[in-house]
Amino acid sequence: QVQLAESGGGLVQAGASLRLSCAASGRPFSGYYTAWFRQAPGAEIEFVAGITWKGQITYATDSVKARFTVSRNADKKNVYLQMNNLKPEDTAVYYCAATSIVDDPRRDDEYETWGPGTQVTVSS
Repeated sequence: QVQLAESGGGLVQAGASLRLSCAASGRPFSGYYTAWFRQAPGAEIEFVAGITWKGQITYATDSVKARFTVSRNADKKNVYLQMNNLKPEDTAVYYCAATSIVDDPRRDDEYETWGPGTQVTVSS
């Protein structure tokens, strides 16, 4: 089974940047689709961005696309979410999720494996 672990969260001021990392371990990770979700207090979990094994990227909204960048490293076992110009409404627990087969990457129930999450807090 694939295990995922996020890192890179923290407390920052509005306008700052953070880079979240998702490290995969366990069984071979080849071919997996990996995505970032977030869940704000009292809100439902929501899709942020995802990336295929070959590097095709999907962003949730144009606003996210303008400020966030998702990428994989060369060995493809690590996926990153670079977040720039952070806003208080970006405050949430950010999760990395992966699946071997994906139909609609925006659906959280499509994912087989989840990391424990990393807290991002943006102060105004």
